[in-house]
Amino acid sequence: MADRAVGIPIVREGLPFVAVTGGSALLAGALGLGTLAVPLSALTLFTAWFFRNPKRLAPQAANVVVAPGDGRVMAIEEEYEPRFLKDRGIRISIFLNIFDVHVNRIPCKGTIEDIVYQPGTFFAANRSDATVRNEQNALMISTAPGAKVLCVQVAGLLARRIVCWAMAGETVACGERFGLIRFGSRMDLFLPLSTQVRAAVGDRVKGGETVLGELECAARS
Repeated sequence: MADRAVGIPIVREGLPFVAVTGGSALLAGALGLGTLAVPLSALTLFTAWFFRNPKRLAPQAANVVVAPGDGRVMAIEEEYEPRFLKDRGIRISIFLNIFDVHVNRIPCKGTIEDIVYQPGTFFAANRSDATVRNEQNALMISTAPGAKVLCVQVAGLLARRIVCWAMAGETVACGERFGLIRFGSRMDLFLPLSTQVRAAVGDRVKGGETVLGELECAARS
């Protein structure tokens, strides 16, 4: 997959928002409306910062799984995933608040078997039922040794659009950018039960860099 966001300090999807707020601030300033220009300028700066696209250096080990997004680990649980995996796995949920980087990254090297978008509600992303009921987009990734990793973008209370640049059938690299969720969200990662988890609830993680686990099947290959 061509990493379309490489070298861009602000992701393309954020540029229209920055242009609108920035243009409004300039217009207000030109008209002498300082009381309006100042908050609009602040909003422009925040919008540009929200859509920031920092560089990340992904680990090179073949068996690692990294965080698909920035945020805080809110849950690590063993459970049955009925929609895509149809098997038990380890779910690691990461909550992204409005101040976190919202560019999403591929958690491990492999091939995207399928991508499934599911419309839904917009409950707060830290609610347990958001995993099933909220708008979401799921990427099923198959690794060379045969492990299945499910990465799910889950919209939150303020999010109204999930963006995904990846396509089914593409070979992807660990840490590669593949999309974003606008204005607050959650990432769910389902790993095989044999995965050696390297994260804990409450951890702050960085997408594309922080190792969440090691795939046992890859380590044995």
